[in-house]
Amino acid sequence: MIRVLVVDDDFMVARVHRAFVGRVEPFRVVGVAGSGEEALAAVAELRPDLVLLDLYLPDVFGLDVIPRLRAAGHHCDVMVISAAREADAVRGAVRNGVVDYLLKPFEFEDLRVRLERYAVQRGRLLGAVVHSQADVDRALAKTAPAAAAPVLPKGMSVETAELVEQTLRDADGTLSASECAALTGVSRVSARRYLEYFHTVGAADVSLRYGVAGRPERRYRFRGAVTGGLALPPAVRP
Repeated sequence: MIRVLVVDDDFMVARVHRAFVGRVEPFRVVGVAGSGEEALAAVAELRPDLVLLDLYLPDVFGLDVIPRLRAAGHHCDVMVISAAREADAVRGAVRNGVVDYLLKPFEFEDLRVRLERYAVQRGRLLGAVVHSQADVDRALAKTAPAAAAPVLPKGMSVETAELVEQTLRDADGTLSASECAALTGVSRVSARRYLEYFHTVGAADVSLRYGVAGRPERRYRFRGAVTGGLALPPAVRP
């Protein structure tokens, strides 16, 4: 089990994030905090493995919470979930060693892919035995063992990922999940999951097409960030 603390000053948003996390194994939300001070106290009490941290908190900028956690001896990982799009915020998050940075608003699939990627990397680090530089590189996900298949989130197959990727490559323009499903023969839900995965790892761009009514349609365009014929997740910082 990976224990998660949700930090967001909007209780409705925190409730949504908590519900999203609860749908992803092996994650479990152990607490919710609405401010920086509450987050510090909750980490000390609950000892989470991962903190989902908003930056716009009522008492302190979210990134300022991280060095205070470290100074207090807490080694939990931090994933930023924020509407902050400023370059300084992103650079500050990188300098503070966050494992990921997800912009609001987002959908369940956006968070699910990042959580599953984090779980894979966390398991790799916990089980790492280092005898050489190659072992270090593998632990940091810089390289993969030559004979190993690409690591995909749980429930996704290399074969289907390659099929969806090739369909996206061959598309004349953009594809919707429904169009991709029709071309590949997989369900729309599956097509959407793979397309969102490619977007998350940087292999596809997403644009919105607005219709007459209802939610805008998400459309995907291949951008070519692949390794070994299959889009692979970038390294997650420890």
